[in-house]
Amino acid sequence: MTAWLPGILLVAIGGAVGGMARFWLSGVVARNYGETFPWGTMAVNVSGAAGIGVLAALLLADGTHAVEDAPRWALLAIGMLGSYTTVSSFSLQTLALLRDGEPQRAALNVAGSLVLCLGAAGAGYAAVLAIAGG
Repeated sequence: MTAWLPGILLVAIGGAVGGMARFWLSGVVARNYGETFPWGTMAVNVSGAAGIGVLAALLLADGTHAVEDAPRWALLAIGMLGSYTTVSSFSLQTLALLRDGEPQRAALNVAGSLVLCLGAAGAGYAAVLAIAGG
């Protein structure tokens, strides 16, 4: 077996789970809050950012980037969260708002996504360190 094949399989498995989770959550949010603003995509991206912050604190915070954490990182961060979060949908929905003559909503989507995603990643990271006493 090729040395990189286990990593590829972990990314594929995580990607399948993350893609299904994104489809489900964005659909639930869109059905409950409407589709005039991309709330579903924002919910997915913010929760995914929080998730990557948590994973970084759990697996990378000590700075060693240990080899034994590589499979978990491949499965959870690259595979699952990589397919769960969606810059492409965010970009297309922002362009659609602009095309539809809604520049303020497009700007809100860009600024809100940036602030909320960075804040969620930082909060997830800080929460794990605080719980762990680090």
